[in-house]
Amino acid sequence: MRPVLSLIQFDPTYRLCLHSQSTKTKSSYQSSFSRLLKTSNTSTTNSTPSSSDTSSMSSATSIVSSVVGSIVTIVVVIAIIKCIRKNRMQARNTSMQTTSVSVVKDETNINMVTIERFLADIVKERPVRFTTQNIIDFTQNFEQKLGSGGFGIVYKGQLPNGVQIAVKVLHKTQDKRAEEQFMAEIGTIGRTYHINLVQLYGFCFDDTLKALIYEYMEKGSLDSYLFDENQKLKWEKLHEIAIGTAKGIRYLHEECQKKIVHYDIKPGNVLLDTNFSPKVADFGLARLCDRDNSHISLTGGRGTPGYAAPELWMPYPVTHKCDVYSYGMLLFEILGRRRNLILSQAESQEWFPRWIWHKFEGGELDGVMTNCRIEHSNRDKAERMCKVALWCVQYQPDTRPSMNSVVRMLEGEEEIIAPTNPFQYMMSFDGSSSQWSESRGYSTSTTTATNESEANSLIHQNQQ
Repeated sequence: MRPVLSLIQFDPTYRLCLHSQSTKTKSSYQSSFSRLLKTSNTSTTNSTPSSSDTSSMSSATSIVSSVVGSIVTIVVVIAIIKCIRKNRMQARNTSMQTTSVSVVKDETNINMVTIERFLADIVKERPVRFTTQNIIDFTQNFEQKLGSGGFGIVYKGQLPNGVQIAVKVLHKTQDKRAEEQFMAEIGTIGRTYHINLVQLYGFCFDDTLKALIYEYMEKGSLDSYLFDENQKLKWEKLHEIAIGTAKGIRYLHEECQKKIVHYDIKPGNVLLDTNFSPKVADFGLARLCDRDNSHISLTGGRGTPGYAAPELWMPYPVTHKCDVYSYGMLLFEILGRRRNLILSQAESQEWFPRWIWHKFEGGELDGVMTNCRIEHSNRDKAERMCKVALWCVQYQPDTRPSMNSVVRMLEGEEEIIAPTNPFQYMMSFDGSSSQWSESRGYSTSTTTATNESEANSLIHQNQQ
């Protein structure tokens, strides 16, 4: 009883309960006792009690008083216990309701933060339209120039969040073809997001300025590491670059909602980030096409001579396999770390792809490995690269592999069947005339290539 009495003394709520219950019990007791007295008085009136009766009545009264007192005490204790339990339950429910509201608010806040982050990511993946003043601010009033060409000038810049960018500013006097290329960039690369594709952050299309804003690629273009003796990469890294580039093209052909044909795959359009990871760039010639419609009609030639597939120079519909052909030519240059055509080389090696075919046909690929200075530990990968390149440049587009198969063959996940002669169509010419025609064809790309192609190879390249 002592804990209960202590609780009664110090808790006003419990004291209030006790007072209420005691009052009710006391009233009940007084009513009962009054009735008892009335009964006793009636008995006294009817008969005169004896001394023994008086003693018995006194004893009965004491007993009744004791019983009633005990009952009152028990009832009060029970009432106190009930009050304690009731108050505890109310406190617990209040606490649970408060916690529940707090949890709901926290979950709501978390959901809102998640949604906001999701919406921000969506915005990041879509090109943003900037104003002329934005471009001026990003480039510090066009302070650092990276390259130039017939299409315009490329500047280095920085977004407000610190991300470095390359800004391709078009000349004010642009013909219809240049405008088409501008729209092609936005309409194709603006729809894509892949680790091996250069990201287009945004564009500007005002009366006074037209520009494209790309992510900045610290190491510049691949051609500077293939053809510059002072900037050579190890063959293992070149093999990684070849696979990464193939994955980027595979994404364009097979993983986008609409198939994208690039039309101008070459080392100058493969850019390298700070870790030398490759990203396919320059979508000025790219075209969107439905997956069900595999043939595209073109007006005029596309691509760069030396890399462009033969069908691009013919009045026939073309397919995405023209990119596979261009990639094959790129593989030859990665393999040899040289241009496919070098007129100063011995006559047999003037056109590198055909020389490799002769070595493969004669079972002399070891000579290719020695000539290309490829170490023994990398020869299996290099031989696979030779075979894949020969398959990619097959004359008939239908015989060229898909880019998915190209990736799998380069990674050793798919067996490579011995390729057939991709230069069979040249057999009608004698050796000297065919070499001359090949030389003339490639020299077009080296001597008459537009300034645009030269500048594209400089896009995002950091000036030393």
